Amino acid sequence: MISQMSFATMETALTPALSPNGNGASTYLPLSSVWEGSDGELIEAMLKFYSVIPPAPILDATYNAGRMWKDSKRRVISMDIDPQYHTDIVGDNRIMEGVKSRRFGVVVYDPPHVGPQGRDKSKKRFDVDFGATIECGKEHDWNLSYLYPPFLKQAKRVLKPHGLLLAKITDMVNNHKSKWPHRDFMTMAEDAGFTVCDLIIKVRNGPMQSSKWKEAHHARKRHCFWIVCRNGRECEREVKPSSAGRAYRTD
Repeated sequence: MISQMSFATMETALTPALSPNGNGASTYLPLSSVWEGSDGELIEAMLKFYSVIPPAPILDATYNAGRMWKDSKRRVISMDIDPQYHTDIVGDNRIMEGVKSRRFGVVVYDPPHVGPQGRDKSKKRFDVDFGATIECGKEHDWNLSYLYPPFLKQAKRVLKPHGLLLAKITDMVNNHKSKWPHRDFMTMAEDAGFTVCDLIIKVRNGPMQSSKWKEAHHARKRHCFWIVCRNGRECEREVKPSSAGRAYRTD
């Protein structure tokens, strides 16, 4: 069920725009660049706003327990490297062995956002949610961006032309330095042949806190980024001239 706050956010974000003559006619449904609802609601809004081909079939390449799809009615092909989640495809999204090329209209990617911070936390729930069991040491410059290029190569392969890649990326502080994975992802996506179309800031209720933290040198992050990429050279829908000489968008 959608909470009052998230429903209001979604309603505001998708409020019809008024036509220039002020008669109240809807011309399109704008999508806000800042989102305060759930990931699932945002994914649905992005699918409706950005898709130029049918989204189905959709591949979630980092499915885990499928929390983002809890209230969705869409059929999602699930993939995870951990067999405990009983996904449709059990495998590494950097390899995607056996997955056919040009199969999906959308690929969703929510990779680990933080690595081990100097101790073994492999049995704590935090690791399941945030991927802290993934190697993230000096040889990786203390960040997880090294995971992106092999995944992007596979995502490019399995997406249909003009399909969407929707990636949830969170910046972090590791080894006392800020890391900017969202910037890395956008650069690497362009290098892989995608067009990076948009960046949406998703806000959560509050930053992570712990009674063990006695001093802070960086702002506690309470946001992540959803990066919208298209498997093609253009972000926008094709624009063709109308019979009256005015441009219009094809949906």
